[in-house]
Amino acid sequence: MSKAAERKLIVGLDIGTSMVKAVVGEVLEDGKISVVGVGTHASKGMDKGGVNDLNLVVQSVQRAVSEMELMADCRVSSVYMSISGRHVQCQNENGMIPINNQEVTQEDVDNVIHAARSVPIAAERRLLHVLPQEFTIDVQEGIKNPIGMSGVRMEADAHIITCADDMAKNLVKCIERCELSADQLIFSALASSYAVLTDDERELGVCVVDIGGGTIDMVLYADGAIRHTAVIPVAGNQITSDIAKIFRTPITNAEQIKVNHACALKDMVSMEDSIEVPSVGGRPARRMSRHLLAEVIEPRYQELFELVHEEIRACGLEDQIAAGIVLTGGSAKMEGAVEFAEELFQMPVRVGQPLDIKGLTDYVDDAGFATVVGLLKYAGQHLHGKSANKARQGEGMWTRIQSWFKGEF
Repeated sequence: MSKAAERKLIVGLDIGTSMVKAVVGEVLEDGKISVVGVGTHASKGMDKGGVNDLNLVVQSVQRAVSEMELMADCRVSSVYMSISGRHVQCQNENGMIPINNQEVTQEDVDNVIHAARSVPIAAERRLLHVLPQEFTIDVQEGIKNPIGMSGVRMEADAHIITCADDMAKNLVKCIERCELSADQLIFSALASSYAVLTDDERELGVCVVDIGGGTIDMVLYADGAIRHTAVIPVAGNQITSDIAKIFRTPITNAEQIKVNHACALKDMVSMEDSIEVPSVGGRPARRMSRHLLAEVIEPRYQELFELVHEEIRACGLEDQIAAGIVLTGGSAKMEGAVEFAEELFQMPVRVGQPLDIKGLTDYVDDAGFATVVGLLKYAGQHLHGKSANKARQGEGMWTRIQSWFKGEF
């Protein structure tokens, strides 16, 4: 390129239990996100959303980020990161303030939200999100946007999400070793909801169920606001483990069998279908029934969906999610998963893929990329003019290509 061009870029980084995904997007003039670079790498050193080997996680992140930078022809310095794990907790709180000048201003809104978030939080917890639900001015309830309205007293209901501070510090430490900084940590299911939901679904009430490798992340909307979030510490890796043990095949082969041949409902699979199953210890591969594979997987999916159903019932919102369930994440793509979920939940179910994205859509038009694309959309909506990554095109391109193939980071 004859002239270096500056672009306003934001980067999403999803360090999952199975895969690390890095996506860089450009914020366009109309506020939409155009994907300009994508990088993926098998995730090592993560378990159920937590770091259990710092060095392995760093290597996985470096690989994914370098691939992304190479594709986008840029250097990035900061990322928006997802966070998950059973340590993530939520609570609904209320705040109240008097209204100055009898008309609500942005300062009043900020103050009432601050009052709602001023609940005592344990020293070992970190505040992730304070999400306004609705406002009340005097006797008028259910207000979505109170600015400009008249009144004497204003209340706000807010949904607060916290996480274990040590878990967050470990994730941040990983990317700092990659010479990156964290713009913000964002709950995974919240990010996914930004990517896959429509406004109508939020208003009607919907539950996003993000089924990853190590955890199931959930977020429930009703009347346009988030009412409940949760993390269930079992997910797709349990299915892979079942396949490996019952079919006596290595974990890597079990994962390939799950992705290529598995079905969540045995009734959808013909008894005549067969698959090749690699053996361990150099033994020859075997032919086995695909119907048997489905018989192994169906009870595990039933267990996962029943755990989700129990969580929805426990929070008392089952009757308020008229738009049903949106499944997303890598394990949501399995054949038969939607049909099984509709049968169990007795409500509409669909697979959620990223919506309203421009650029390299072929790379990210997949339920497994919902979280990382959602990070970009979240960042784009919350940036408000703050500085994003300033990337210079064509700078050091040959150096990066050389370091990529040498494995130098």
